[in-house]
Amino acid sequence: MSRRLANVTLDNLDDLPRRCRRCVFWELDPVSGERAVKSGDPALEKEAWISATLLEWGSCGKIVYVDGVPAGFVLYAPPLYVPRSVAFPTSPVSADAVLLMTAHIIPEFSGGGLGRMLIQGVAKDLTRRGVKAIEAFGDLKWEEPSCLLPAEHLLAVGFKTVRPHLRYPRLRLELKSAVSWREDVEVALERLLGSMTPERALRPV
Repeated sequence: MSRRLANVTLDNLDDLPRRCRRCVFWELDPVSGERAVKSGDPALEKEAWISATLLEWGSCGKIVYVDGVPAGFVLYAPPLYVPRSVAFPTSPVSADAVLLMTAHIIPEFSGGGLGRMLIQGVAKDLTRRGVKAIEAFGDLKWEEPSCLLPAEHLLAVGFKTVRPHLRYPRLRLELKSAVSWREDVEVALERLLGSMTPERALRPV
């Protein structure tokens, strides 16, 4: 089974689940979002947001493919690009952080570690771009897939609560901890590969 991460672009935007492809919960403020759903074309608004964010800021999402099939995605951007973020009781997002907007794993692919893979992919991308942290608004009463992420899952992959709330705490992942995690893995791999000298590796069994 092959797994691959790809940046979200206008070319693969249609690989998002249909409901998410047409959702502009994060991309527009509440009033504009409601107007787009009632009288506009939310899918077109989504495309315009992705296009503008890619041009002005850079990569803002990742899709994970399993054997070539889209299995999940994540979207993220600085709070300046996410109008809905100011509507939360635990806002604003810290000035040194990028907001993890939403993520979703297709049900038949859940439980296979793809969510962790997506978060690690985002952490690696943002670390390379000099971002200090990722923040997200978690949902403590999450019951089914929605635009918000379950706080429990965010805590499980390393996020810490920075502003508590009975429903929507703001959580933060320091990217230096994500970097040290990666370094630990790289050191372990080097030790493993270093212990396999060419002579030992080529010796017939």
